Amino acid sequence: MNRLDPKVMPDWQIAEAAEENMKPLYQLARDLGLAYGEMLPMGEKLAKLDYQKILQRLRFAPTGRYIDVTAITPTPLGEGKTTTTIGLVQGLGKLGKRVVGTIRQPSGGPTFNIKGSAAGGGLSQCIPLVPFSFRLTGDIECVTNAHNLAMVALTARMQHENNYDDARLAKSGLRRLNIDPESVQWKWAIDFCAQALRNITIGQGGKQDGFQMESGAQISVSSEVMAILAVSKGLYDMRQRMSKIVLAYDKSGREITTADLEVDGAMTAWMIDALNPTLLQTIEGQPILVHAGPFANIAIGQSSIIADLVAIKLADYVITESGFGADIGFEKFWNLKCRMSGLKPHAAVIVATVRALKMHGGGPAVKPGAPLSIEYTREHLELLEKGCENLIAHIEIVRKSGIRPIVCINQFKTDTPAELAMVRRLAEEAGAESAVSDHWGQGGQGAIELAEKVAAAAQEDRDFNYLYSLEMPLKERIELIAAEIYGADGVTFDEKAIKKMKMIDGDPKMRQLGTCMVKTHLSLSHDPALKGRPRGWVLPIRDIMVYEGAGYVVPIAGDIKLMPGTGSDPAFRRIDVDVRTGKVQGLF
Repeated sequence: MNRLDPKVMPDWQIAEAAEENMKPLYQLARDLGLAYGEMLPMGEKLAKLDYQKILQRLRFAPTGRYIDVTAITPTPLGEGKTTTTIGLVQGLGKLGKRVVGTIRQPSGGPTFNIKGSAAGGGLSQCIPLVPFSFRLTGDIECVTNAHNLAMVALTARMQHENNYDDARLAKSGLRRLNIDPESVQWKWAIDFCAQALRNITIGQGGKQDGFQMESGAQISVSSEVMAILAVSKGLYDMRQRMSKIVLAYDKSGREITTADLEVDGAMTAWMIDALNPTLLQTIEGQPILVHAGPFANIAIGQSSIIADLVAIKLADYVITESGFGADIGFEKFWNLKCRMSGLKPHAAVIVATVRALKMHGGGPAVKPGAPLSIEYTREHLELLEKGCENLIAHIEIVRKSGIRPIVCINQFKTDTPAELAMVRRLAEEAGAESAVSDHWGQGGQGAIELAEKVAAAAQEDRDFNYLYSLEMPLKERIELIAAEIYGADGVTFDEKAIKKMKMIDGDPKMRQLGTCMVKTHLSLSHDPALKGRPRGWVLPIRDIMVYEGAGYVVPIAGDIKLMPGTGSDPAFRRIDVDVRTGKVQGLF
């Protein structure tokens, strides 16, 4: 038996054992080619990288090949996208390539809830696991504090304007903003799945206890501040974006921004250190940059532009990851992140599992914590073939961008040779390369075929093009994305959304904002119950949010909650500490 055997060891035990042989930070820095002072150690196992120094020194250096990892429409269990990202990094390492992975920092909400950490799994993990999963170097805390500081500024201003006349306000150097309490766009932030805080009343008590109104909380990683961290290219860019955040509207409909409240500078001050990406490593010693957070709807669901700009100067291959399936994560990578960064990808990996494809073919529901039905553990080619329609849809999405898709079949021990052969055949008939990968069970060695296919595809120069022009009216963009990416027959707009579209299209600066669509990740459609490749449906847009600081507007389809809920059997029930050693146990 291998000393690190995922068949008998949980992920946290594998990570704990692997950490005994971690590369020292100085060796990681040397392998990356960092100069003195570009690595900022934070203890023995973690470090931040000074992105400004690195980008300045390497401004004329050649850039590496850029590969995105996306997926089919996942089951609620996920399909191993991060595990595949890390496995591909390890596989390219086995081929002797200089490679860096760029991934997102996990949120405390999923880590302590049902999904668990986002460090990968088996023999394809990012370590050290515990700091990666819990706090890392404090970036999410910075986002939470900057976000809540804006809410403090807004609610305090509402209280003072309610209690004082104009003369009293003027003594404090304030002018009346006439904030409409029913138009407040933001809620408070907390990095847990706290459904009890979704809808709350604040300001109860007397005049000195704040302004009473309906409010609530959202998970920190859904904050526009997190989106700004993901898309900023540097401190100046972040400072400009922070001042454009729209918190509310006044009673005549004018935007109330963080700049109006004079809180934008202090919010940026909270975020200075968070601009530097964090350096970790795979259990095989390849460098991983961790920056920005998950939540692939509102908060764009990408690792940061800064991390990618740094990595692409340090490595020959950069493997990044987009949240959820290609309909959400890759579409935003393609039309938002790449447009903002100026980087053009050379290939994209679409992660698929036989299990998920059977579900899309009509298999029984897959539920976290519940045993899998027998259809998922025994050969069932009829379900699988039908479910591959979902895979083909995602292949077509990637191909519309002009780049080469490589389907990675993330192999499970119950997959049969006939099932694997069927997925490969249908993927290749749809115009994709394919590879079977057992990186979970074998690490980089199990990802050799995938790494070879990716390395070959990445050498080809492709004709990469955006789906839409920023000159295109918002309504047309939404209809184009709905038809070309989701497969909808049309779009309907609620009155609220129509009103917002008119406002956006009537404002020259807002017309140039990108489009960040929000819908469920569990279906190509807006309805999570519609599996496979739904046909004959219409996308309903009920509202449009404005994330002017992040640089996009957010059309919302269906019922999307910015605060997930904690399930009945959350992960925190199994997390504990060995009081003799101080080591955390039970993470997954």
